Amino acid sequence: MSPRVAVYLRVSTEQQSHESQRVELEENCQRRGWRHVRWFTDTASGAKQSRENLNQLLEQVRRGRADIVVTFKLDRLARALSHLAALIAELQDHKVALVCPSQGIDTSNGSPCAQFQLNILAAVAQFERELITERVNAGIKVARQRGVKLGRPAKRQRHAKQVATLVQQGLTAAEIGRKLGIPYSTVGEMVREIKAAKASREQALGTER
Repeated sequence: MSPRVAVYLRVSTEQQSHESQRVELEENCQRRGWRHVRWFTDTASGAKQSRENLNQLLEQVRRGRADIVVTFKLDRLARALSHLAALIAELQDHKVALVCPSQGIDTSNGSPCAQFQLNILAAVAQFERELITERVNAGIKVARQRGVKLGRPAKRQRHAKQVATLVQQGLTAAEIGRKLGIPYSTVGEMVREIKAAKASREQALGTER
């Protein structure tokens, strides 16, 4: 039974042509007797991870409708090593072979050399991800040591101005809580603080007079 083959072509701009890739890959498929071939073509930068027809190809892979993915070179699939490794891992997870004729990569026949190449790419990408994680964690640690608060602001901080405005409009804590979707206990505490601050300011002004 002839395998189900998905061929992916990509160029970066409208001024470029897919034709040279198509001719070579058509000849390759014919030589190997692959008759069930679907073509997926994108005109987009390789740095762009989400591409219409690449996404469609991956959907075929996930649904078990492809046995082999063929592309002219690995950089037609992805420019970033991490993205390429993720694509390769997905193909491996679904037991889909990868063939890149111009680079001698062919896992459709269980070639140890081709599999070794892909494993090296995956290992390097994993190392790159770990380095990025280490740098991010180191930056967070330094920021915290400097007293920088990270993460989303607390609910009180996010709604402080809105609560103050609604208090001035005469709304009660219960009404404010319902309007903003904040627990009554939180709003009540904020309202008490706002009123206490207002009273302190008024007292200070009275003293000055």
